[in-house]
Amino acid sequence: MQVSSLNEVKIYSLSAGRSLPEWLSDRKKRALQKKDVDIRRRIELIQDFEMPTVSTKIKVSRDGQYIMAVGTYKPRVRCFDTYQLSQKFERCLDSEVVTFEILSDDYSKIVFLQCGRFVEFHSQHGHYYKTRIPKFGRDFSYHYPSCDLYFVGASSEVYRLNLEQGRFLNSLQTEASESNVCDMNPVHFLFAMGTAEGKVECWDPRTRNRVGLLDCALSSVTADTEIEGLPSISALKFDGALNMAVGTSTGQVLLYDLRSSNPLIVKDHHYGLPIKSIQFQHQLDLIISADSRIIKMWNKDTGKIFTSMEPEHDINDVCLYPNSGMLMTANEAPKMNIYYIPVLGPAPKWCSFLDNLTEELEENPESTVYDDYKFVTRKDLENLGLAHLIGSSLLRAYMHGFFMDIRLYHKAKMMANPFAYEEYRREKIRQKIEETRAQRVQLKKLPKVNKELALKLIEEEGEDQQFSKKRKQKNLPSLLKDDRFKVMFENPDFQVDEQSEEFRLLNPLVSKISEKRKRKLKILEELEAQGQEEEEEPEGKASDAESSESSDDEKGWVEEVRKQRKLLRQEEKLKRQERLKEDQQTLLKPQFFEIKEGEEFRSFKDSAKKQKLMKKTLEDRLKLEEKLGTLNVSDTTVGSKQATFKLKKSEQQRKQQEAEKQHRQERKTLRRSASHLKSRRGRGRLFH
Repeated sequence: MQVSSLNEVKIYSLSAGRSLPEWLSDRKKRALQKKDVDIRRRIELIQDFEMPTVSTKIKVSRDGQYIMAVGTYKPRVRCFDTYQLSQKFERCLDSEVVTFEILSDDYSKIVFLQCGRFVEFHSQHGHYYKTRIPKFGRDFSYHYPSCDLYFVGASSEVYRLNLEQGRFLNSLQTEASESNVCDMNPVHFLFAMGTAEGKVECWDPRTRNRVGLLDCALSSVTADTEIEGLPSISALKFDGALNMAVGTSTGQVLLYDLRSSNPLIVKDHHYGLPIKSIQFQHQLDLIISADSRIIKMWNKDTGKIFTSMEPEHDINDVCLYPNSGMLMTANEAPKMNIYYIPVLGPAPKWCSFLDNLTEELEENPESTVYDDYKFVTRKDLENLGLAHLIGSSLLRAYMHGFFMDIRLYHKAKMMANPFAYEEYRREKIRQKIEETRAQRVQLKKLPKVNKELALKLIEEEGEDQQFSKKRKQKNLPSLLKDDRFKVMFENPDFQVDEQSEEFRLLNPLVSKISEKRKRKLKILEELEAQGQEEEEEPEGKASDAESSESSDDEKGWVEEVRKQRKLLRQEEKLKRQERLKEDQQTLLKPQFFEIKEGEEFRSFKDSAKKQKLMKKTLEDRLKLEEKLGTLNVSDTTVGSKQATFKLKKSEQQRKQQEAEKQHRQERKTLRRSASHLKSRRGRGRLFH
């Protein structure tokens, strides 16, 4: 089963893959299925759903149980039972079938219009009756209320055959020289016929008079279309009571409202081929039109393309299974194609497993690779001299170019450029020379910022590349080429300060790590050169040596770090002494500060005390508050701590309290002095 997608619409081709011949035995079929993966994976929805050579027409009965197809060679009709997923019967005919119609709900009543002016009737058991019409017929329609068959063909007359009376009735005389197609409206039974002059005549079967005439040839010519010759009507289909779609022999589809003589929309297939079939899809308001090359689905309101399909062989007829997303085609090939498009509708009830199958495929999508095809543009075709193949079956149009067979592409390329091998050989030689040049000593362009770091990274990168080549490992990306670290080698703000304390303390470690890496690389190279990797004893010796070397490295690194720290301390002492000398030499100048209104100046000791308090931890500050009596911490019955604070008084409150305290003291002294005077006066009276 092949899956294609256009405009995000998935199309499943259920008839893809090779079919096995009928004359093969079951044993050989099973053997082929074991060998060939394509045969094993193919889906045979209906057994032997094919014709011996070509299939011309395909239709579905009204009950949906039977699919009938006609084809050659020899001329025959085959009926397939969908409930049994196999062929119901096959009947051979005397001449090829132009078209046929199923009059009953099942296969019990069928009418065939044949090439030799014959009209053949079949019943459930087989052939029933055969008659002839005066001229060669091309299409016919059935009028259910009156049981009349209307035949159009190579004549200006429309022949009427009444099936109830069993005789021909008076024919309808038209203005056309020939008629190609006809259709009967299923709602009000208006009869319409398309002529070779590009006109559509509408007749009322009740009065047998013409009630309308549409000039479709004139309406099909628009500013965007290019038409060669007079377009004739090649397809005709009614949709409901008021809509009608008309297909022309030049590849245009016109959608009409019967109340207007102007088309609602004109859709061009751009292939210049006659329209073979027109179908209506009511769930999504789509029109399915087909010529011999392509099947297009487009919106009937806007004309926007929905999706399209290009079968491998030319198309003769298209049939849409009712109320589903299944589409069947009759082709210029033995096999009749079956397509399933889940967007159009569900699978028919007789093959409902398709829904589950397509859901599983959507959950596990597989990438489609065109191994046997080459995509070429129009310019490539002109360079190869294959522009004349555009429009043929060797090229399949896709996007802005075409797909062509890879074998044909290689042959055409060899003929167009016979010296391609010499050019390929020269290119290979040039690549080898460039590789050898790359191994030479090259001048390295260092960045402006962090030159030493860049040089170190380049050296490490070269060592890592040699190591990865020997070990067959992937090279890691370089920091110099990474855009994320680009600014580090361009912006001067990122310059590494080698005199900083951090760099001087880390530099011994970095240098030792690089030396350690170099030693490891040398050890590995020696082991590989001597071929002693598989021996156990040398490996043990190497590990002991490495452990002793690592311990020596650690000791040396510790000593270097200690030296750096001593140097840093000495530098700090020198800096402090220089600062003291500078402070002594500088003369202190008096500075004046302005005090805000309402505030009093205090000594600088208070601010110093506050700074000291702020530097202390919370625990120390709490202990100090406890000593001063402003904080009281006690344990509660629950087990938690309870802290009570006494807020510090502001400056105004403190001044007010001091004034009140002084006032109280003054009053006390006055009271004492008054009481003392009274006691002295009392004593004087007693003495007198």
